[in-house]
Amino acid sequence: MTSDSTAPASPEAASAPLPAATVRLIALLVAAAFVVILNETIMSVALPELMGEFDVTAATAQWLTTGFMLTMAVVIPLTGWLLVRLPLRPVFILAMSTFTGGTVLASLAPVFPVLVAGRVVQAIGTAIMMPLLMTTVLNVVPADRRGRTMGVISIVIAVAPAIGPSVGGVVLDVLSWRWMFWLVLPIALLALVAGGALIRNVTDTRPIPLDVFSAVLSAVGFAGLIYGLSSIGEAASGNALITPWIPSMVGVVALVAFVWRQLALKDYALLDVRAFARPTFTTALVMMLVAMMSLFGTLILLPLYMQQVLGVSVLDSGLALLPGGLVMGVLGWFVGRLFDKVGPRPLVIPGALLTSAALWGMTTLDGDSSLGMVVAFHIVMSTGLALLFSPLMTAALGSLPPHLYSHGSALMNTLQQVAAAAGTAMFITVMTLGIVSGAESGAEPVAAQMNGVHNAMLVGALISLITVIGVFFIRNTAQTEAPVAQALAEEADQA
Repeated sequence: MTSDSTAPASPEAASAPLPAATVRLIALLVAAAFVVILNETIMSVALPELMGEFDVTAATAQWLTTGFMLTMAVVIPLTGWLLVRLPLRPVFILAMSTFTGGTVLASLAPVFPVLVAGRVVQAIGTAIMMPLLMTTVLNVVPADRRGRTMGVISIVIAVAPAIGPSVGGVVLDVLSWRWMFWLVLPIALLALVAGGALIRNVTDTRPIPLDVFSAVLSAVGFAGLIYGLSSIGEAASGNALITPWIPSMVGVVALVAFVWRQLALKDYALLDVRAFARPTFTTALVMMLVAMMSLFGTLILLPLYMQQVLGVSVLDSGLALLPGGLVMGVLGWFVGRLFDKVGPRPLVIPGALLTSAALWGMTTLDGDSSLGMVVAFHIVMSTGLALLFSPLMTAALGSLPPHLYSHGSALMNTLQQVAAAAGTAMFITVMTLGIVSGAESGAEPVAAQMNGVHNAMLVGALISLITVIGVFFIRNTAQTEAPVAQALAEEADQA
């Protein structure tokens, strides 16, 4: 239910503690999700080293991140059906088992294609975990406490990728890149065992059939679109296997057919796109997608800039992004609580302004900029994103009726991956074109690299203006609805 003003819950309702079983369930899911999402960007600082070891270009090496996101975009649409069809516990076990297997494969990779394959298998487990977490929260957490709970989840969605480069930098400083996976493996195994023992089924299931045609259209559509976007960078450097526009157009056509098919299936849709009929959901989601493009674009661009232009070590470039990640994590907790009191608008408007200001500030970076300036701009951007992610996510999903929770979370997570891939591809492509242009004009390699970085940051800053305009159209969400499975959570607590 949505309205133009926030209706805060009463103090008595807001202070009511969640059942112990619910707290344990959410804590375990958040911890597991944090581990799997951390891997989405942990490889970004290792790109220069991997480019040398496997003799690949930057546009090819980015597939360690883009391939991860592409796989998630293909698999996540299936989770809407999966979470309605199967109980929570087996879905969790499937997700963590797959992620663990991919971690082992990546750690043992002898050649670059095998490393990418390991990342793909990891991504399958990650793709299942995030919608599972969101759908569970929407079903077991009262509406008046969702802001603070989603604030914690925003740490998983935004902070885990943000600190991924920092973790990767620390590991690479003392160990090889393979230890990025070996260190994660025991944590994943522990989460798998704990989840198998502690997780109980607190969501309703229905025996709905899987529409195979929809699954094929979804896979072709999202894979084609992200592959096309990601190949633009390779095309710019002269290494693309095919023209990027071909898979992109195939993807667009397949997605149009997919949407038409879902509307025809109605209640039996693989991914119910009727969620977009809710204006709050659609507006908030678009703003989140633009923010995700900015986040992932800068996460892959800044380490390259610091290492290849400023001459900073891998460790220092990773640590330089840590303060911003920590700021985002700390603010995520407080922003969620503020959302429960004031709604989204007082938070997302300054958040959009700060994010845009930081990206415009990054356009002033050059070959003589200090590392402290990079850190400062990144902290400002992280502050803005912290004010955006949790309120936008909560407002979007909270505006949906209960029967669309799993589909809304699947839509959100799928399109986030598309946006992240688009942001990564956009920044890398513009940077590559700038480098080529600079080299052709006779610039030195470092100067050509800086030309590419500047152009990429300028495009990112221009796109951020979409968020600045859009957040003024976000409506506040009344916190009045009750979770449909709260009774199930209380019964599990008593069992």
